[in-house]
Amino acid sequence: MIEVNIQEARTHLYRLLAKVIEGEEIVIARAGRPIAKIVPIARSITGRVPGSERGKITIAADFDTACDPQTFSSARVVLRVCRS
Repeated sequence: MIEVNIQEARTHLYRLLAKVIEGEEIVIARAGRPIAKIVPIARSITGRVPGSERGKITIAADFDTACDPQTFSSARVVLRVCRS
């Protein structure tokens, strides 16, 4: 664990972040008293698994049928206003 004061942390932020990436923990202190700690973020070991949601999502058989024009009449008015 490395301890630095605020001014040193401000001056050497990129160097300190490089150390954090390597796994080091940085403590920032003011007047010798620790006030913050910078630690590396734990990375997720498991990745995306293609097909893991198979069977959980369904699409209605009539998803692409024509809609009742009255249902979206207010939306058409908004579109006309936006085009002007």
